Amino acid sequence: MIAAPVPHAPFGRATYDPHLRISAIKVQPGEFYATDQDVAIVTVLGSCVSPCLRARESGTGGLNHCMLPRGQDDGPASASARYGVNAMELLINELIRLGARRRNLEAKVFGGGNMLDGVTTLNIGQANARFVSSFLAAESIPVIGSDLEGNGSRKVYFFPATGRVLVRGIQRSDQRTLAEREALYGARLAALPPGGQMEIFE
Repeated sequence: MIAAPVPHAPFGRATYDPHLRISAIKVQPGEFYATDQDVAIVTVLGSCVSPCLRARESGTGGLNHCMLPRGQDDGPASASARYGVNAMELLINELIRLGARRRNLEAKVFGGGNMLDGVTTLNIGQANARFVSSFLAAESIPVIGSDLEGNGSRKVYFFPATGRVLVRGIQRSDQRTLAEREALYGARLAALPPGGQMEIFE
């Protein structure tokens, strides 16, 4: 599901991770999840980015799995930027609905990898990383940790109750599937109508 993501993935999609000894909710491209429960939120990132947002006073937190519709920066008024702002605001609004205060939010940000060896122009990951960093700075949400850009992909485990994040690299043999999934997601985003209007894709 992309574009207007669900407010949070249903708990029926949660699994129990025997290694972490905690319930884990997996977030797919275009989705987000926010919670005030003691769970792990898990996502796998290539060129997409995930800001892990957390309210310091309550431990309420969440993340989204976001990609701009275009790989280049078209300026602050572009359809690309409008999509990114919308995706961020959906996550923030859900955190506020759960009781978080916007002024108490802090962030750790991850992703934005270059998935194509040797390609440095039209780097989608770089554009995504720059967008999320600029958005957080503009909203005065402090970034207290990050692992952005570089090559390859990452698996992120976010624990909102404590603010802890675990990040591990993805084996090269598994990156092709991730790249194909993100390419499909990017193609769907590119088909969004201008002006920020959104649809839901299954």
